[in-house]
Amino acid sequence: MTDDVKNPDDPERRDFLNTVTGVVAGVGVCAAAWPFISSMNPSRDVLSQSSTEVNLKDLKPGEGKTVAWQGKPVFILHRTDQQIENMSSSQGVKDPEADAERVLKPDWLVVIGICTHLGCVPNRVKDGWFCPCHGSAYDNSGRILHGPAPRNLDLPPYEFLTDSTLLIGRSST
Repeated sequence: MTDDVKNPDDPERRDFLNTVTGVVAGVGVCAAAWPFISSMNPSRDVLSQSSTEVNLKDLKPGEGKTVAWQGKPVFILHRTDQQIENMSSSQGVKDPEADAERVLKPDWLVVIGICTHLGCVPNRVKDGWFCPCHGSAYDNSGRILHGPAPRNLDLPPYEFLTDSTLLIGRSST
């Protein structure tokens, strides 16, 4: 045997082959797992409902509108100065929460329009919302005043993109 040919039982050669085999196997496992991991991402139709952009230009103080977000009604209320002043106190509410903690801007209230008792949609009344199913009443901050509802109306995640544009949900960027 010549000196140029390496011995097949050489430990360095075995170590190199084991390393190469391990790397190739690792790459193969990652390549096989990628489609499964990728399939857990939300589909395009789900992502399209993840946020809703709302134009607020046409809402005058005292007016409200209802928009759909993820299949739920969201109440948007452009509050008047009197309504804001009335909401400064949390006296008489079952689930006390400061009005300032429930809004990003005092002029605008954004709440999910589903009663926290059994999931009915409350109706707008002068001083807030009233759920006709079981008599829960909410004020103009979405706080429960009386009735069987255990907590205030829920708040969706939202942000103001401009003074007249509201984004409900999470931005996809």
